[in-house]
This record gives sequence, C-alpha cells and structure tokens, in this order.
Amino acid sequence: MHSPKSAYRYLLSWTGVALLASALAVSASAADDSPKAAVEAARRTHDEKQLQAVKTQLEQKIAQNPNDAGSYLDLARVHEYLLDDYEMRKDKKAAGEAVDKAIEAAQRSIQLNDKSADAHSLLADLYGRKISLGSAMFLGPNFGPKVKEENAKAMALDDKNPRVWASLGRQCLMAPKMFGGDVSKAIDSLEKSKSLDPQQEETYVWLAKAYRKHGDKAKAQDAIQHALSLNTDSPWIKNAANLLN
Repeated sequence: MHSPKSAYRYLLSWTGVALLASALAVSASAADDSPKAAVEAARRTHDEKQLQAVKTQLEQKIAQNPNDAGSYLDLARVHEYLLDDYEMRKDKKAAGEAVDKAIEAAQRSIQLNDKSADAHSLLADLYGRKISLGSAMFLGPNFGPKVKEENAKAMALDDKNPRVWASLGRQCLMAPKMFGGDVSKAIDSLEKSKSLDPQQEETYVWLAKAYRKHGDKAKAQDAIQHALSLNTDSPWIKNAANLLN
C-alpha cells in the first residue's frame, strides 16, 4: 500500500508523462498542418517567391517520406498556382513546364491513394489546363476524356465536396459544346460548389466567367466583386476582374 506522499509522487510522475505525450502529439499535429497552412497562405497571395519556398519545403518533405500522398497533392497545387503566375505574365514555356509537373505530382498522389476526391478533381482541372495551353484540336481528343473520367471518379468518391463540383463546373464551361460543354450546367455546378463552401473565392471567379459567357454581365460582376471581397490582395483575382471588364 502506498503512503500518501508516494502516491502523490506517483500521480505527479504520470501527470508529467501525460502532459509530455500531449505536447508531443500537438507538436506532431502542428508539423503535419504547417505545410498545408503554408500552401493555403501562398494560394491566397499567389506570390511567386512564397510559392517557390513552399515547393521546396514540400519537396524536402517528400524526400523524407516518398509515400506521402498528401504531400504530392499539395505539391501539385503549388505547381498549379505557379502556373497561374506564369500565365498572368504570358510565359508559355514556364506555364507548360508547371502544368506537366503538377500533373505528375497529382498522378503520384493518386497512385498512393486513389480514394482522394480532391486529387482526382485536381487532376481533372490540370488536364483541362493542359488543353488550354496547347492546341485544343490536338490535345482535346487525348486529354478531354481524361478530364471527364477524373471528375466522374471524384464525384463517385465524394459528391458533397465543393472542389469536386467546382471542377465539374470548369469542365462544363471549358469543353466545346460538341464534347459536352454546357454553360448552364457549369453555372449549376459552380453554384452547388458555392453553397457547399461560400468562402472559396476561386469558385466566384469561375462563376463570374460562366455568367459572362452566358451573357449575364450583372451576375458576372457580382461574382467577381464577391471574390475580391473574400481576398482583396490576390493578383490572380484582380487579373480575372480586369479580363472580365
């Protein structure tokens, strides 16, 4: 039987162990979350130096753990944001290299985890961007069906995911009518994405493009202004707003 003093020491020792374990768990969680937070921060600014720094951080993380599907997915996103920057400054060579690197990273993420709706919808977007950077006549027949296939996989995995609906909306907006393009369906899909996540400014940008293509300039302006209100410092959104005017 323990004396009151020894029992107190016993309790203190186990309390210390529990606190240490809790601190280590929090630290590990923070370490896991920090790259994602960095990716999100870089997405909002589209600052090229910041994006390059995050890309290096993710590449180092992948070198330490080459089987981490999430890191490859984050890397694919960073390459896509760099692609946005290169397109804004009309650097077609850099844009082409960025989309290929993004596709490679997204494909690797899916190889490691084919149950990620986010990864499939991102890959669909990237195939679409690949078409837009080249000749649609030559690239469309190859990559167009891949866009449709990846979006179908994403929807089957998670039909409550705003990214999935946004990607489907972009597919319907960008595809030629003879290959399934449908502006009204694009608007419906993007509105669905918006209802699932009303804070995602990128969806409002694409809604603005869809409404503009549909001939509704008032709704296009409302959408792009809402995007700007959610992220006032984004050069990508400002560039989209200028192109719509």
